[in-house]
Amino acid sequence: MSSSQNNSSDVKRPNKIVRYKAPEDAPPDDPTADYMNLLGMVFSMLGLMMKMKWCAWIAVFCSFISFSNTRCTEDGKQMFSSFMLSISAVVMSYLQNPQPMTLPWQ
Repeated sequence: MSSSQNNSSDVKRPNKIVRYKAPEDAPPDDPTADYMNLLGMVFSMLGLMMKMKWCAWIAVFCSFISFSNTRCTEDGKQMFSSFMLSISAVVMSYLQNPQPMTLPWQ
């Protein structure tokens, strides 16, 4: 089959081809979940290493916010590890000093 015969049997209509344009009114990616995940890990480490109970509780709070703002397609292992790190920070800070938490400004 020659190329001239192939072109004559081509049924594409070049005037009907329309290039895809992304919708402009689509909401942008919201990085809140990623920021909260990072903050949760930072506060967890501060709670574990510096034995600050309020940092550990803020880490739990950030983990909950991160979980509530994630999409279904996010990695579940990362969420689970963030939760476990923040919970372990709370548990370890209370195991070492079971006294009630005092706020830093008191």
